[in-house]
Amino acid sequence: MSKALYWFTDDLRLQDNLALNSTLYASNSIMFIYVLDEYLFSATNFNHVHLGDKRFKFIQQSLVDLSEKIQRLGYELYIFKGHSRAVLNRLITHMGIEVVGCHLGSGYDERRTLQHIKSDNDSVRFIHQHNNLMFGPQQLEAKDLTGSFSKFRKKADKLTVSLPVEDMFSETLPLPLSVGDALTADDRYKLDNEIHSSAGQIEGGENVAHKYLEEYFSTQSASSYKLTRNALDGKYNSTQFSPYLSVGNISPRQIINRLDMYEQKQGANDSTYWIRFELMWRDFFHHKAIQKGSNLFKFAGERGVRPLTTYYPQRFKRWCNGTTEYPLVNACMRELNETGFMSNRGRQIVASCLVNELQVDWRYGAAYFQQQLIDYDVASNWGNWQYIAGVGDDPRGGRHFNIGKQAQMYDPDGAFQNKWSSDGEQIASDVDMVDWPVMSTKHGH
Repeated sequence: MSKALYWFTDDLRLQDNLALNSTLYASNSIMFIYVLDEYLFSATNFNHVHLGDKRFKFIQQSLVDLSEKIQRLGYELYIFKGHSRAVLNRLITHMGIEVVGCHLGSGYDERRTLQHIKSDNDSVRFIHQHNNLMFGPQQLEAKDLTGSFSKFRKKADKLTVSLPVEDMFSETLPLPLSVGDALTADDRYKLDNEIHSSAGQIEGGENVAHKYLEEYFSTQSASSYKLTRNALDGKYNSTQFSPYLSVGNISPRQIINRLDMYEQKQGANDSTYWIRFELMWRDFFHHKAIQKGSNLFKFAGERGVRPLTTYYPQRFKRWCNGTTEYPLVNACMRELNETGFMSNRGRQIVASCLVNELQVDWRYGAAYFQQQLIDYDVASNWGNWQYIAGVGDDPRGGRHFNIGKQAQMYDPDGAFQNKWSSDGEQIASDVDMVDWPVMSTKHGH
């Protein structure tokens, strides 16, 4: 039994946390930390910061919730600012840490940082596993991840999703470790315990996530999800689990477990299956991100075929600000900028517009989403943008959405566009939408 450190990252919860349980079991004293890495706030991601204000607020709310839970158990959550590698190395050395536990994420940069820390501390035992997937790597073979999602889905449909694991905090707990003088007060980050969400913005935290999970499944929304999931607006039209999944307030296993309970009571249908289907997509993107490594961020992707796009600063600025010639795109972007959220349908439409209508390098759009989205997820975000740009795993070689047709299908009366229009701007009815400037499209969907 050893001195241990648990490093929270994108797993801000105590329940169903596999790596945390394993670390507790391997230690007789432990400390809990979180690092706000300085690089996240630098505008080095295609001229954007890696972590925007709204997502930062969501993370802070999640940390407040986690800190309160840990304090009730007799521990402290130490939150540091700096570079993760330097902070971990200093703590390991000064505290005599023998075991380090953490979530093993899907992102290339995150995995590389962990590998550097392991190399710097080769005598330390590291306990890490991916806490945020339905299917572990041991359930999949390399051939399951070659090709499109359809191939992965055939395998995933046959796999069993494990039940959420019980937490170990009801057992005999390790003694708390104090940081002492290993780092100075200047290295610490002080949380604002009263940080609140703006109107229309989703609030973070494990407690909030579970409350919302129960709230969603107390309605009949899951039974009609497939029919409503493409709506541009509406609280229960989509599940809106993604913000909580993105920082690990909740796990996919917990959602599937609650869905199983719902189906036992209300019955299963295509819509309840489709919630599983969407979580399979998420797993697919995560496993593919691990496999692709840095290729996830490359202009030509794994295919090596460079799109016929470039960087047009003024076009991109209009897209970001929601001032293009496409009212539906503008409405979606204004919603994103104000709330940090956008429907999945909206994301596909605005991404297609940037790549196809505006002919802008897809990576700038992916980086802007990373900065703005509360539910940013490295694998789903960059994987979906690759899909749209035709450099990902789409066998069709990219997606081009007819914006006028999308507006007619999903906002026929212009209600969503009017909701997010600028002062005095009104959206034409569906009768006039055929006059919008829309490029012809091969797929037209």
